[in-house]
Amino acid sequence: MGEISVRLQLLTHSYTPEHSPPQRRWTQFNRYFRSLDWEVLVITPVAHAPNGRRTLPKSEAGRAFRWDVGMFGERILRVPYLWHRTTRLGRLMDHCFSAAASVAAGMLTRRPDAVIVTVPSLPILGAGYLLSRLRRVPFVVDMRDAWPDIARDARIVRGSAKSLTERAVVTFQERADLVVTVTYGFASTLRERGLKNVATVVNGVDISVRELLPPPPENRERLEVLYLGNHGESQRLDLVIRAAALARDYVHLTMVGHGVQRRQLMALARELDAPVSFHGPARRREVMEYYRAADTCVVSLRDDWKSFETTIPSKTYEVLAVGRHVTAVVRGEARSIIEESGAGDVVESSPESIAQLWKELHGDRSRLLTGTSGRDWVQDNADVDSLAVAYADLLRSVAAGRPQA
Repeated sequence: MGEISVRLQLLTHSYTPEHSPPQRRWTQFNRYFRSLDWEVLVITPVAHAPNGRRTLPKSEAGRAFRWDVGMFGERILRVPYLWHRTTRLGRLMDHCFSAAASVAAGMLTRRPDAVIVTVPSLPILGAGYLLSRLRRVPFVVDMRDAWPDIARDARIVRGSAKSLTERAVVTFQERADLVVTVTYGFASTLRERGLKNVATVVNGVDISVRELLPPPPENRERLEVLYLGNHGESQRLDLVIRAAALARDYVHLTMVGHGVQRRQLMALARELDAPVSFHGPARRREVMEYYRAADTCVVSLRDDWKSFETTIPSKTYEVLAVGRHVTAVVRGEARSIIEESGAGDVVESSPESIAQLWKELHGDRSRLLTGTSGRDWVQDNADVDSLAVAYADLLRSVAAGRPQA
């Protein structure tokens, strides 16, 4: 009905068939964009996460510089990756390699109406900016984390190199035609720094395909605690394992996922003789079974990084949507969501406080019955269909050359 078709080029370090925050976010949005008959081209490495190497058949993982078609008709152009160990340095080298290849791949395609890059892959951020300048099209930064603030908190780089990294990120943000954040708090931070081209489209969940689970059993010998997600430095999961060790008489903790800290966490659990079971990354059906078996789900971000006051773990929305109680070791905007939804308990970031909460939940399991409160909050604030409509409106304006306020 008079809809103008937009041609988008998305650069991302992770996409289907991988399971990751950028994959979930952009698969959902691309479904809607394709329903508008927009052309969507995704440039992404051959699937190789989380182990740093290809583990899927080539027919699923894709081949370098070969075209694939996604589930919604989006075109996917794969680029090479660099085999690496699951360390910070290994991932950085891999991202740099794939980012360089992404620029070459982007020059081989039809000229898009806009180039979008999803961050926190910083090399991909640079590649997206360069490609947008070479193609002379608008540049959109999907800023899923609070960069460069996180780099400063994490001390990822030091001295003059640190300053260079921060200046580079800020420069890309300033030169972008649009910066999209996933939290309102970080958008405010960027505006306070003088950026005008900022909008917010939070992460969301398609509740139409997310089952609202029945309540957990009224009686259980142990409290079944689940953590599902990245095992990285940002989550400070050693506190959760130490809490499980303190609560070993009445708690069992299940850890599902992968990350640079996973081996250290497994070693810590053995050292403390903590009641913890570790499992690798799970796909959708497996994920739902883990949720079904859980009494409460951990959402955690370390409390000594100021940038996390405006960061929300992407799994938060999913846990709320399926109706499980949340053990929230968070602050700032993420804390507000848990408190507003009434779907869990916010606890201080210490093993003793976490263990005490679990003791209380084990003693009074009625506190686990959150009903539909979390799902209702997601419906009102993070429904992916409404978010996709808002994102499409922003991209139409960018493609048409209209400034963003």
